[in-house]
Amino acid sequence: MTIFTHEIDDQGLAVLTWNDPNGPVNSLAQSAVVALGEALDGLLANDAVKGIVLTSGKSDFVVGANLKEIQTMPQNAETVLGFVRSLHTIMRRMEQGGKPVVAAMNGTALGGGMEVALACHHRIAADNPKAVFGFPEVNLGLLPGGGGTQRLARMLGVQAAMPWLLQATQAKAKEAKAAGLINEVVAADELIGAAKQWLLANPNACVQPWDEKKFRLPGGEVQSAKVAQVFMGAEAMLRKKTMGNYRAPQLILQALFEGCQVPFDLALDIEARYFTELLLSDQAKAMIRTFFVALQDANKLKNRPKDIEKKQFKKIGILGAGMMGAGIAYSSAMSGMDVVLLDSTQESADKGKAYSDTLLKKRVARGKMTTEKAETTLARIVATTDYNDLTGCELVIEAVFEDRTIKADVTAKAEAVLAEDAIFASNTSTLPITGLAEASQRPAQFIGLHFFSPVDKMPLVEIIMGEKTSQHTLAWALDYVQQLKKTPITVNDSRGFYTSRVFKTYVLEGMALLKEGVAPSLIENAGKLAGMPVGPLALSDEVSLELMDRIGRQTQNDLGDAYVSHPADSVVQTMVHELQRIGKKSGLGFYDYPADPQGKKALWSGLADHFPVASEQPDIDTVMQRLLYAQAVETLHCVAEGVITRAHETDIGSIFGWGFAPHTGGVISFIETMEGMDTFIANADRLAANVGARYQVPQLLRDKAAAGESFYG
Repeated sequence: MTIFTHEIDDQGLAVLTWNDPNGPVNSLAQSAVVALGEALDGLLANDAVKGIVLTSGKSDFVVGANLKEIQTMPQNAETVLGFVRSLHTIMRRMEQGGKPVVAAMNGTALGGGMEVALACHHRIAADNPKAVFGFPEVNLGLLPGGGGTQRLARMLGVQAAMPWLLQATQAKAKEAKAAGLINEVVAADELIGAAKQWLLANPNACVQPWDEKKFRLPGGEVQSAKVAQVFMGAEAMLRKKTMGNYRAPQLILQALFEGCQVPFDLALDIEARYFTELLLSDQAKAMIRTFFVALQDANKLKNRPKDIEKKQFKKIGILGAGMMGAGIAYSSAMSGMDVVLLDSTQESADKGKAYSDTLLKKRVARGKMTTEKAETTLARIVATTDYNDLTGCELVIEAVFEDRTIKADVTAKAEAVLAEDAIFASNTSTLPITGLAEASQRPAQFIGLHFFSPVDKMPLVEIIMGEKTSQHTLAWALDYVQQLKKTPITVNDSRGFYTSRVFKTYVLEGMALLKEGVAPSLIENAGKLAGMPVGPLALSDEVSLELMDRIGRQTQNDLGDAYVSHPADSVVQTMVHELQRIGKKSGLGFYDYPADPQGKKALWSGLADHFPVASEQPDIDTVMQRLLYAQAVETLHCVAEGVITRAHETDIGSIFGWGFAPHTGGVISFIETMEGMDTFIANADRLAANVGARYQVPQLLRDKAAAGESFYG
């Protein structure tokens, strides 16, 4: 199968087209790299060729490395380093072949694709609104391995290159041109013509700036005081942002610092060695598996029930116009659906619609949407109190107060006007779906759709199957989530499902530590150092201690003697009922919150009066371990009980659902890859003996460890 084809015109200009028949996109697969080298060798050796245009036969230019293929390579440094060096050799051949090469990018160029473009002597992009350009490698625990760190720094200067590499910045064509990443942006139908025109005007432009003898690094050499300060500032900001948990950004800085002080070819080898080190690391393996493989599979609905026709929703209904309902309405309208937003009073319904109006106006103000499109989007939302307006809705989502009686009432009223094939979903975060479905006349068409707040920003939706939920209903629910451009995970019914059930262990363990006398600041800092977005006490305030108390009492009432108490129960009781400190919304919780929204919160100085600090404090590693292991053990129980059955979705849900330390790749990756099963079991057993039975792992983990099995199959 031919990956590259070329045409040479009568002026000696060759158009080399990359069109890999092995997939929907062009990537730096091993076969493509070899074919690129062969195609370039042929054109460079052809005396009739005066210049080369490198373009794509796909809708995008090149999307980057083929990470799935790289993971199947022998996992040793010699193999990986050999592959990277072969890519560098081909790119250097292109740069130093004596003929000018233009990258004519018709669409997206990311990672390795952008690196190929940087190795060309000129870069022209089509004015394609869908195209983005940049280097996302750091988000996968990697650095650009195709010369990206070295070429970019020599093009833009170290300081200007850093955000692209460290923050995985991705830009549209015109933004990339303004930053110096791209030389020209032209209309799509003018792309090849513009590339040829440049070649004709610049027949001798076949030497890269960094191959010139008098080349100097833009913005100053690494040894200069100015650039040295840039590196010091970057190190400080990196430590503050990542808490030292991520290896890739650290090695990006090292590759820049070391590589920009030596000749270019030696710099490429420095980058290749750091790339190989990262690719073979447990952290990168876990992050690639979750953020690349698993996320793609989830977004493509790989596990959607087969043989059920795809559903494109046109009209949906939402019961409850509070924060969650309003957010779902906004996201649905943004995805092109007509929305009926219903509440008990017109004032509440209008307030819910006003939430969308506010968000849309912000988009207009930021230049992300025209006024006309914003008005059209808002007009899709009908605020009402009349259940008859739900007529024609293909899906209704209930987002009312967490009370079974209220939910049952709105379910019955909505179903009375829905078509026979319409489905009904509850946005509950804790109440079992099977129980809620008892109020439905069609439980097979009843499902849970657990959104996260704020809905417009949070990418995950947890889909909950009730005991009677049909596969057809699941398929349609997955279609709806995909239409919203959100990521779905599918779980089975239980109290708290998966995300809410495990999330609470983090905040509860923080409170248990507080009760034991651990200093609040130590607890909070340990949470952040472990990789969580905020400390457990601050998160408790955000969620609301009052809500946690209400859920806890409801759980105790429902379970009766089967309820297992937690040391944090008494902490919640003290905070809510004795101290009336219910969290951030009241300005009083574990923290004091200033009236001025610009002010900073501070841990409440009175905490020590009610939860005395012990004279001896645990080391921070112990506290970090307890906070992470509490979540991991509960996740294992969810897996053992069949609440969640796919390891990939378990990891995705943990990161995007409640913010489990992303550098681990998610909870299962943390247990299996980062810690190792045997180590995890030993540590958990010690915690169970010293702290409590809540750290006891299920037999499932011991069996898998003994058999040498993986959760990933």
